[in-house]
Amino acid sequence: MTINYCPNSGIMKIKKNVQQKYFEAIIDGRKRFEVRLADFKCKSGDTIVLVEQKDKTKNITGRKVECEVLYKLNTKELNKFYKKKDIEKYGLLILAVRKKFKFK
Repeated sequence: MTINYCPNSGIMKIKKNVQQKYFEAIIDGRKRFEVRLADFKCKSGDTIVLVEQKDKTKNITGRKVECEVLYKLNTKELNKFYKKKDIEKYGLLILAVRKKFKFK
């Protein structure tokens, strides 16, 4: 992981590897979320540079995409909403959502 901080804008640029199948889903617009270990800090407006990594060999392909952080939720905050035993039993779903538009 590489993190660069721009003091003029206050924006961080965070570089992370992502497996090829997930990278493709991001590129074609099907995957609009990212699940990561919360071992770094970020905020809305920061940039995550996702670097494509081959699924089996872990080799870097050279393709990358810059994504803007729109919203973040640390799962440690979820104990406010759910009981630990229920999380252990059912797990958590991470959903990509968008407002549904009605066309006239």
